[in-house]
Amino acid sequence: MVDIYTDGACSGNPGPGGWGAIVIDDGNKRVLRGGDDPTTNNRMEMLAVIEGLRSVPKSSQVTIHTDSTYVINTMTKGWKRKANQDLWAMLDDQVYARRVSWQWVRGHSGHVLNEEADSVAFEESQTRAGRMKPRRQPPSGASGAPKIPGTPKTPEPATLTHVDAAGQATMVDVGAKPETRRVAKAEGRVNMKPETVRLISENAMKKGDVLGVARVAGIMAAKRAPDLIPLCHPLPLDAITVDLTIDDDTSSVHIEATASTSAKTGVEMEALTAVSVAALTVYDMCKAVDRGMRIDGVRLLSKTGGKSEYIFAP
Repeated sequence: MVDIYTDGACSGNPGPGGWGAIVIDDGNKRVLRGGDDPTTNNRMEMLAVIEGLRSVPKSSQVTIHTDSTYVINTMTKGWKRKANQDLWAMLDDQVYARRVSWQWVRGHSGHVLNEEADSVAFEESQTRAGRMKPRRQPPSGASGAPKIPGTPKTPEPATLTHVDAAGQATMVDVGAKPETRRVAKAEGRVNMKPETVRLISENAMKKGDVLGVARVAGIMAAKRAPDLIPLCHPLPLDAITVDLTIDDDTSSVHIEATASTSAKTGVEMEALTAVSVAALTVYDMCKAVDRGMRIDGVRLLSKTGGKSEYIFAP
């Protein structure tokens, strides 16, 4: 069984476009990307599905996950094919050779893999529009040091952005910056006794469902980040997801949060706030049986969108 998560984007519609497909095959993940210029958003949505299907063997059982009603309803409800006849013919050929089912996903609803496909498509469209440099690794032996995970893709600013010329704390003016699609991921961990882990797993804590309450607390906290952090900009969050998993090997609860927005500044603080408050909620709900719990490793995992992008090493 293969799952393919697809999305398309276009800067101008028509204009420079990009598509992205995340292929999950037997637990292995592949990221496909491409684009065209000029093109339309619908063509990029279609091409993402076509190329995703091309990447898996014929006769495979495949589920396509997409937020494109144009693609889904044309393939499943018989919408009339008034345009893009060349791509419909190509898509029919790929579907005919495989056992394909279709799953519509609400756009920007927080589904991690669909959000990733969206981000890939957006980056491709922006690259072709000249607003973003292509992602390229220098070949082996080329001059210049290769990019190393854990280092920013662009240089750090030489000065602190939240301090003015007089050394006073100030809120950064982002009024002149363009709105872009931005996604940030953060993680943290609550270390505890094995017995505490067992009680959480069995939902035996007197205060109730620890993981469920902590998840909601993290989501609520992300929406209140500007109220908690003085110089943090209020942002219209498109989505915030908080995932908590029990790790029996390390006797801990692992927390990961993903925040996304279309705005003039990033959502790192929202993601970090979600992780921090979720971790504090786990502590609060379990402290009666384990006051020695320790919150560790709260950090940013990645940020995309804007002038700088970061992907940190594990």
